[in-house]
Amino acid sequence: MSFPAIELVARFTAACQAIGDEMDLRWFSKHDPLPNGKWDFNTATFGGNLPGASWEWPEASYARREQIAKEHENYRRGLLHFLATDPRVPVKVRDDMKRFGLPRDEFADNGGWPHQLYIREARRMVSDLVMTEHHTFGRQVAPNSVSLGSYGTDTHEIRRIVKDGVVIREGKTAGGRDGAPPYPIGYAAIVPKQSECENLFVTFALSASHTAFSSIRMEPVFMATSQSAATAACVAIEEAVPVQKVNYAKLRERQLLDGQKLTWPAK
Repeated sequence: MSFPAIELVARFTAACQAIGDEMDLRWFSKHDPLPNGKWDFNTATFGGNLPGASWEWPEASYARREQIAKEHENYRRGLLHFLATDPRVPVKVRDDMKRFGLPRDEFADNGGWPHQLYIREARRMVSDLVMTEHHTFGRQVAPNSVSLGSYGTDTHEIRRIVKDGVVIREGKTAGGRDGAPPYPIGYAAIVPKQSECENLFVTFALSASHTAFSSIRMEPVFMATSQSAATAACVAIEEAVPVQKVNYAKLRERQLLDGQKLTWPAK
């Protein structure tokens, strides 16, 4: 972990202690129990994120991506070591951190360390329909539903900046959707503009804003959306039409026969 990152964590810790906060490990890394004595560590105020270090990833060469991945690994290893050993960290946090280690039965060929980064988001398609927070918050309804999304709005910080003498996390949001029900994802958001390509479905990097994608991005949503895309591909092949010209009424009928949920019952 680089010196500036260490110093930020140390200053954050000192400031919290100065106002009497009783800190524990969850201040630094959310962690939840899994079966077989495993734990899932995730981000918190100073968790697994390394804001700004991944901006190059979408266009980077394979060699540069290896460097970026190593930078993230070094940061994460450094953070865990710092929390377990540094005297500036409260004893309660240090003792708790020392309970954890890398799994002996996973990623055995890499010392227990995962092989890949979690790349949540990079480039996204821009099609005739762009899903936005107006759709995810229920203020607009996307036409021709192929699946439903329901997760809250959860965007991670893109960088840390100093504002009014305080380090803040720029771009961080962590909220719901104002109580809105599950919302449709429109067919046009998973196909490109016809002028660009006529035989492609995009169900991960679909046409969505950064904020909307932070809600859409859940694996069950991608699974349901991809099933609809596969069904639409069959219809397009049968009718010998571009994917943009698929008869939605026929697609919807097949989706419902497959057990797909395309709308959420109104209260």
